[in-house]
Amino acid sequence: MSLFTLIFAYFSFIVFVFGACVGSFLNVCIYRIPREESVVAPRSHCPSCGKMIKWYHNVPILSYLLLRGRCRYCGERITPRYFIVEALVGTLFMLVWFEYGFSVLTPVYWMVVSGLVLGTFVDFEHMIIPDRVTIGGIIAGLILSPIIPQLHGEVTWLGGLIESVKGLVAGAGILWGVGILGKMVFKKDAMGFGDVKLLGGLGALLGWGAVLFIIMVSSIMGSLVGIGLIAATKGEWQSRVH
Repeated sequence: MSLFTLIFAYFSFIVFVFGACVGSFLNVCIYRIPREESVVAPRSHCPSCGKMIKWYHNVPILSYLLLRGRCRYCGERITPRYFIVEALVGTLFMLVWFEYGFSVLTPVYWMVVSGLVLGTFVDFEHMIIPDRVTIGGIIAGLILSPIIPQLHGEVTWLGGLIESVKGLVAGAGILWGVGILGKMVFKKDAMGFGDVKLLGGLGALLGWGAVLFIIMVSSIMGSLVGIGLIAATKGEWQSRVH
């Protein structure tokens, strides 16, 4: 094994651990932000018995496995979401590192990954996407694009800013238009404004080309999920009939 391979493996491990730690913090945010609680204080505690969690019982991934997914004090089961988010963010951070390495783009994409994981899991539980993710993404995109024009394949601050604005308008504008059209057709809201702001933020950070790609992939995945649900429902209905 070459020295380069060892160094690369070492940094990959460090990145994974760092990502898992970020995932641990995101778990706090996922739980507290929808409840309008501070993400800084008080310290992490068991939601069942209220006991403060000692630092050595709060090591990302490892503690969950060693405690077998239960509180050390009351024995109440801990939602697997904590393990899933820590492992997921660690893995995604490492994949970004594999692709971009020591690039100025790497921390930006880590931020994007963190925001998407936070927004996704809050949406799963509460059917909302926090403004800290959506509006925060828009603000971050407009600020970072002139500073790091490479985000949009540009070399000047003005080029980066222009592409960021174009991405914001494309992302928010397309979904806003879909929402209006859906409301006209179905006579009810067909698109949450949180989705509009989220795609606007992604456009501001990644550009209009990324917006088109996201819409295309989302449409395909949504269609596949819809077909699967229809097939499952049909199979369940047929089993009841027979």
